[in-house]
Amino acid sequence: MIRYLLTAFLCISTLAGCDRAGTEAAKTSQVAPPVAPAVDARAEAAKALHALFDEFWEKTMQLNPVFATYIGDNRFNDQYANDIGPEWRKATEELARDSLARIQKMDPNLLEGQDRLSYDVFVFDREVEIDGFRFPDELTPINQFFSDPTFFAQMGSGQGIHPFKTVKDYDDWLKRMDGFIVWMDQSIVNMKEGIAKGVVNPRVLMEKVLPQLSDLAKDKPEDTVFWGPIQNFPETFTAEEKSRLTAAYQDAIANKLVPSYRKVHDFIKNEYLPKTRETVGINALPDGEAWYAHLIWRITTTKMAPQEIHDIGLAEVARIHGEIQKVMTETGFKGDMKAFFKFVSDDPQFYATSREQLLDYYIALKPRVQALAPKLFATIPKADFEIRKVEEFREKSAAGGYYMGASPDGSRPGVFYLNTYDLKARPLWGAESLFLHEAIPGHHFQGALTLELTNLPKFRQFGGYTAYSEGWGLYAETLGRELGVMTDPYQYFGMLDAELWRAIRLVVDTGLHYKGWTRQQVLDYMYANSATAETDAVAEAERFMAIPGQALAYKIGQMKIRSIRNHAEQVMGDQFDVRAFHDQVLLDGELPMDALEKKIDRWVAATGGPASTN
Repeated sequence: MIRYLLTAFLCISTLAGCDRAGTEAAKTSQVAPPVAPAVDARAEAAKALHALFDEFWEKTMQLNPVFATYIGDNRFNDQYANDIGPEWRKATEELARDSLARIQKMDPNLLEGQDRLSYDVFVFDREVEIDGFRFPDELTPINQFFSDPTFFAQMGSGQGIHPFKTVKDYDDWLKRMDGFIVWMDQSIVNMKEGIAKGVVNPRVLMEKVLPQLSDLAKDKPEDTVFWGPIQNFPETFTAEEKSRLTAAYQDAIANKLVPSYRKVHDFIKNEYLPKTRETVGINALPDGEAWYAHLIWRITTTKMAPQEIHDIGLAEVARIHGEIQKVMTETGFKGDMKAFFKFVSDDPQFYATSREQLLDYYIALKPRVQALAPKLFATIPKADFEIRKVEEFREKSAAGGYYMGASPDGSRPGVFYLNTYDLKARPLWGAESLFLHEAIPGHHFQGALTLELTNLPKFRQFGGYTAYSEGWGLYAETLGRELGVMTDPYQYFGMLDAELWRAIRLVVDTGLHYKGWTRQQVLDYMYANSATAETDAVAEAERFMAIPGQALAYKIGQMKIRSIRNHAEQVMGDQFDVRAFHDQVLLDGELPMDALEKKIDRWVAATGGPASTN
């Protein structure tokens, strides 16, 4: 309901301004000839805008069949796009440029409320997208942190986004395999081109890729992750259908998938790995400084300079260290911060003794936090989520936890994936902050609410901005005590440690990709300033190398959301309602940071307060 009221408010505000202008015109020009009502022009503008959005979205789904599956559009479930191939990239760039040219011919002053917001967001998206086409990220298609070979395995396990409920679903997957094999062959072509152009991944990352590929290419189809759907046939399938599909999957896995994985594995081992680089920052690549600047723009939705971000990180690390000192005093710890980090890292009381105990600890948090959420949130999402362990074939290189969204139709719940590998790297004092970030009121909460916004254009309902989503996730962690958790000072330390980690990311990501830091310099800085275990530190450092700039989104986004809230609280005083504020942040979907700030400014100004000067 709140989102509809907000839309109405925006439209009414705009229309009120038009009515006043019309009244003044009538006073000063009684004999002016009649003109067509402005509402006609506005209606035509809105109609043309939405026609463009609809056409853009349909073409986007055709070009991105896996993303279509992810959001519940199953028309293209038998396809896998070769999205690193020249034909796909050309079609995508043409769509972006044509769409931008068409929308820029429209008069944004004729648009109202959500339509004007959608116009601004769409223009921003296309400008960033078009700028990115000058950088050859398709030449480094595989890394250890995220790549299509591991993602495809998740999909094919029967536990991912591809449905395995009907015979057609199973047959679609067999056809989708063929598209994936085309992608795998293209990856080899692209990596060879990358070698020729000096655009290659760091060696330390590609060494981690080899065991991932090996683990997915077992000799017997029945031993692979892709056998999962065959082991879990729906009861409605006939014996004949099961027999046919079993034979088809056995043949496809043994004679298509496994050879494809081995082909890519052998190419990387024998040809690519010797040509990889010892450097680890993107600035070492051709045009690397501009490439990093683009990634900062795309990921943070700001034009902040790398040095500015680096300095913010250093300042935040110092501030959070001060907060940790207060926790040390509260717990009565005797010693310096380094000793405290060692204590919380080593003491057995802070660790689960088995993978199952760790998983159960997180599962027990779900009903507790769900019951507390209405204290700070007026709108609760309808979609549910599950907590699952990260699969063994990728757990060694995966983050400590992450979230995969629910399907819009509710047929697939959201999933909070918890990494249970190396229990000494998973302290229980970090559980509440991680749960708040990934589940409630973090990614699941925000993502599930966005799926319910059916009044928005599809590109906004299903689009996203890392600074917004990850900024929200980190902001959600900081709500712990306000929400009613983190009553244990060690759990509160867990929140501070997680926030410290994100501040450290600002320092080390810019260190790697702007200042030319080595992998060891990054690790040394982490060890000196946090309680991180070696497993996490190495995985995180190599994650920053694999996806430059992504780590900046968390703290930059969180600081912007907190700054927006602080301004609203200051201006609105006793009228400030945190539940209403959270609705304002969440119930228009993900937005670039500047668009979010302007939106909240309008809400604040509606109470009689001045707009932000930020």
